[in-house]
Amino acid sequence: MATEQSAITRATFDDVIVPIYAPAQFIPVKGKGSRIWDQAGAEYIDFAGGIAVTALGHCHPALVEALKAQGETLWHVSNVFTNEPALRLGRKLTEATFAERVVFMNSGTEANETAFKLARHYAITRHNPYKTKIIAFHHAFHGRSFFTVSVGGQPKYSDGFGPKPADIVHVPFNDLHAVKAVMDDRTCAVVVEPVQGEGGVIAANPAFLQGLRALCDQYQALLVFDEVQCGMGRTGELFAYMHYGVTPDILTSAKALGGGFPVSAMLTTQDVASAFHAGSHGSTYGGNPLACAVAEAAFDIINTPKVLEGVVRKRAQFVAHLQRIDKQYDLFSDIRGMGLLIGAELKPRYRGRARDLLLAAADAGVMVLNAGPDVLRFAPALVVETADIDEGMMRFTQAAARFVKG
Repeated sequence: MATEQSAITRATFDDVIVPIYAPAQFIPVKGKGSRIWDQAGAEYIDFAGGIAVTALGHCHPALVEALKAQGETLWHVSNVFTNEPALRLGRKLTEATFAERVVFMNSGTEANETAFKLARHYAITRHNPYKTKIIAFHHAFHGRSFFTVSVGGQPKYSDGFGPKPADIVHVPFNDLHAVKAVMDDRTCAVVVEPVQGEGGVIAANPAFLQGLRALCDQYQALLVFDEVQCGMGRTGELFAYMHYGVTPDILTSAKALGGGFPVSAMLTTQDVASAFHAGSHGSTYGGNPLACAVAEAAFDIINTPKVLEGVVRKRAQFVAHLQRIDKQYDLFSDIRGMGLLIGAELKPRYRGRARDLLLAAADAGVMVLNAGPDVLRFAPALVVETADIDEGMMRFTQAAARFVKG
């Protein structure tokens, strides 16, 4: 399994890459299903999923075949022209959701940037030029462009870059009274993750989302759901909004949409979409045939009862293991989330040490994530095998034992 390591080591990262990441010391070189191997041939069970991206595991045969077939046909034409894979994928997304229109981008950041621009443009052109306020939530995460990171409710990501985009207000998540206190006729949109990912894997209360919908209707504002992380089957429905009986005006999707190939989408209604016209927005690579062909193959597998119903069963398996570990080591104060987006919050005496446990897990041969300093996050493939769950959680148990002792 080892590769030629001539001059490519972890030290190479420090030599050539801009220092905005702090990657693990090992370098993955091969993946299959829910297993990954590094340069030295060591095996890891992957419960991180590329941060909820590899929803069908690594190198799923259907995605590999779609990429190969499209790669021999048509790669790129730009949006001066359209292409068949984009049109097929767009049709499937609109038929399966509330949406009537879709536009493809390359990342969750770009999908959210598109959504926020559209929401403001719609309000300005359909109502008045002063209807520009965006209400968002503390600890939210919506991307890393300056607009999206400003809408995200984490100053650690947005401070230090000069004046921020104006007219963005943040209030506590799951607090409808706080929203009512700042909602007014100048509000163009409320932006919310149905399940906060980076903010600690916290699901919205049904009454909260229902209340946001009512407030948006009352004040003629748009309700924007960021489902970049929690969408595409992650919660056990195709999109999380389907659990709540609350329909947004705009929805963004990325991560699992392409199963690992960079692609994203913004979905909306015909009425909202019509505020844009040719030239209002764009992307050189957005909707390219390669990305859309792979995403279509992923969609066809994820949007099936077999996969979506399996998410519920597999969540129960993960939760049972986490409860067992907590009983053994008194480690977690809460186990939460929806579907296969699972958060395990550390007890107060271990607060701030989520990354330490993440690194201990990697040493034990299992890859997990953190969601802030206090929460372990699990976002495995939706099709992870039950045997891999059991084996990976046994490895995580070993890591927890060392973590508690150390």
